Amino acid sequence: MTVPRTEDDAYDRRSLHERIAADLRDEIMSGDLEPGAKLPSTTRLKARFDASSATVQKALQLLKDERLVVGRAGAAVTVREHRQQTVRPASFMAPAGPGEQYRWLAEATKGGGRAHSELLEVTEATPPRDAAEALELPDGGTALLRRQILFIDDEPVELVTSYYPLDIARGTAMTEHRKVMGGTPTLLAELGFPPRLSVDRVSARVPTQEQYEALRLPSSLPVLRTLRVIYSDDERPIEVTVMVKAGHLHELQYEFTPE
Repeated sequence: MTVPRTEDDAYDRRSLHERIAADLRDEIMSGDLEPGAKLPSTTRLKARFDASSATVQKALQLLKDERLVVGRAGAAVTVREHRQQTVRPASFMAPAGPGEQYRWLAEATKGGGRAHSELLEVTEATPPRDAAEALELPDGGTALLRRQILFIDDEPVELVTSYYPLDIARGTAMTEHRKVMGGTPTLLAELGFPPRLSVDRVSARVPTQEQYEALRLPSSLPVLRTLRVIYSDDERPIEVTVMVKAGHLHELQYEFTPE
């Protein structure tokens, strides 16, 4: 049940249209408003939130900008069919088989979308501190950086920056500015470094300017940042990846058993 609040509510400094959008966004992401469902009419939203028509329209425009709903003047506003992606990290760990595409792309297409990746950068670089520590690099140490952006239906959904130990990467296709058949996990396995353990650290953050622009975010809504460390035999770190995706369009699903 929603408790009506006014612009002067001292406990929430957001404007009323932002509060309305937040409540509707939560109902969309939780599934109470399913894909294809019509949002309540302007009249009902005005009564529910004690708001003017202009304020309700501003709230709906926020949700349209966020690609959660669609609608036009004179027609009902409905929840987009592909309003949210559920990501299962475990499905991406195993290397792709012979002739298979990068696992992320294969999984993304199962939802009915068209997926592709764009390689942005390949270079040697000093990783951010948390990634450098995970790779066990000395202060100022460098690693191979591969940055790409992943798309579904021509919309950017994830900015991916991966770092690899130079003693493993040098002399391989990873150092070239081109896509690696089956993705780097497949190549690492072929080199004798199969993935054995993946450890994720997930946090919600305000997007950086690079993330904001690359993901074409409509506002400073939080992004989900995943720092993934992949270990091979003897607990050797072979890849550290920073993945950033829009928090309002994605959720992460993990499966595990009690230790």
